[in-house]
Amino acid sequence: MATFLFVSLRNGAIGPEVAAAERRDFLDATGLGEDEVELRVIAHTSDVIGDVSAYAGVVVGGSSLNVTNAEYSEWQCHVHRELQELLDAPVPVFLICFGMSWLVSAVGGTIGHSAPEASGPTLVELTTAGRHDALFDGFPDSFFAFTGHTENPETWPADLAVLATGPTCPIQVARWKDHVWASQFHAEMDAAAMKARMDFYYDYGYFPLTEYDTIVAALPSVDVKWANEILRRFVALCLRPT
Repeated sequence: MATFLFVSLRNGAIGPEVAAAERRDFLDATGLGEDEVELRVIAHTSDVIGDVSAYAGVVVGGSSLNVTNAEYSEWQCHVHRELQELLDAPVPVFLICFGMSWLVSAVGGTIGHSAPEASGPTLVELTTAGRHDALFDGFPDSFFAFTGHTENPETWPADLAVLATGPTCPIQVARWKDHVWASQFHAEMDAAAMKARMDFYYDYGYFPLTEYDTIVAALPSVDVKWANEILRRFVALCLRPT
């Protein structure tokens, strides 16, 4: 059995290809082997995350879903119910991008469109709480990551630990209790992965189409090693003897 579970919230015609790419990006970012990470795609209401107690940790990739959708499909309602189970998971959990909006909403915050970020680099700045979190030991005070989202947390409960913020988004990393982390940005991405994701969702509103070439040309110059390091730290934390 694999050591880690990667959950992909992708459906539709491109869903399988995007899910496979997400898992591959996670492997590249962490150095884990193919046999160490199981992919579970929640593409239909019949798909479930299930019991995760046998894994060392769970990572949930991004999604084209939005918490702020005026109406939820049966599939989105199902996704929310499945993610809810992870709040009480017996193992560490890391949520990416859409997972931040979902987490904040699920624990009593609100989501809006006051600080969207177009696809490309974003500056992440650790808070005091972040500097004391196990995932960020020895990190610089600020670093770059790749992002792309149309909604963001606007209010959140006091017991949600904000570990990182930034000049263009109020919450970049958060922790719920002592076992659930979420990043607004894509900690798993490097330049090639960012371009691939932009190509998958070319006309979904994540970036101005007229700026595609400019954004892609600049991606290789952005150093996102510390963003990737977050997932390596998460893996190490999950494997640490209790």
